Amino acid sequence: MEINGKIEKIFSTQKVTDSFQKREFVLEYVDNPKYPEYIKLECIQDKCDLLDGFSEGQEVSVSLNLKGRKWTDPQGNDKYFNTLQAWKINAAGQSKGQNTSAANEDLPPPPEDKPEWLNADDDLPF
Repeated sequence: MEINGKIEKIFSTQKVTDSFQKREFVLEYVDNPKYPEYIKLECIQDKCDLLDGFSEGQEVSVSLNLKGRKWTDPQGNDKYFNTLQAWKINAAGQSKGQNTSAANEDLPPPPEDKPEWLNADDDLPF
């Protein structure tokens, strides 16, 4: 998924745990000029550095993954969360073949959790 807009705000990297970090930023998205939208996105782990080459007010194109999670609280109530995870950022007008950073890649990052069936040991030759 890709979205174009202007960087409104870039936040500092947050170290959530010893092994997880994230960096949030806000993109001003103008589908209707009378009512601009301010969309918060995040970069995680090694993608936090993607924002280092950009500044607030800069027009960009952002490639992202839409993520969703379900969590059941101690009382048994289900809660749902959505996240917009950016994995590539290009300056507006930059051709898709050019990268703004060595950390940019043309493919989205692999999923965070490997499905259990991939861990199964079997003796099939394929």
